[in-house]
Amino acid sequence: MSITILILIVTIVVSLLGFQRKDLLSKLLFSPYLIYHNKEYYRFITHAFIHDPKNLFHLLFNMFVLFQFGGNVEQFFMSDSPSLGVFYFLFLYLGGIVFSSMRDYLQYKNDSSYLALGASGAISAILFSHIIIYPTLSLYLFFIPIPIPSFVFGGLYLWFEQYMDKKGGDHIAHGAHFYGAIFGVIFTVFTNFSLIPDFFTQIGAYLVSFF
Repeated sequence: MSITILILIVTIVVSLLGFQRKDLLSKLLFSPYLIYHNKEYYRFITHAFIHDPKNLFHLLFNMFVLFQFGGNVEQFFMSDSPSLGVFYFLFLYLGGIVFSSMRDYLQYKNDSSYLALGASGAISAILFSHIIIYPTLSLYLFFIPIPIPSFVFGGLYLWFEQYMDKKGGDHIAHGAHFYGAIFGVIFTVFTNFSLIPDFFTQIGAYLVSFF
């Protein structure tokens, strides 16, 4: 079984359990206050395996994106060394969870009312790792049936998440999306620096194809 499918199954099972058991949901939530004051560091990771019981779409969308792109990223990492590839993929996913949460942790560590949940930071890391590896592969923006090259989609996504993060007011962790994406880019490039020239070569070839 691939790591992608394993993460998907675990996330769905734990999220569904959280839908039924508020005590479990409360125990796994991202709470900067409890992390800082009670040293409950596990919350940095566990919050990504639960989702909002009032918003099933949140879970379904995250798992759809993971399923769509996680396998390709996992296979890319495993192409040279399966054992190292497993480590890289797990580090990408788990590191994306932690990195995407750090700003909110530092900002809200003394605010007991701040709580968050969901795998969106890790999913953004997976998505942007895929964009770095396959920058010209077509993606679709919010289910609009118009293909958009990955590198264009990535730019629009980063702009949108940064804009919405500054605007605020919609109770969505846009900052986690943004920083998860940044982590995905940095970590993927760090594992293979040849991806940098390959990225621009693929984009250049794509643009030239129009002339």
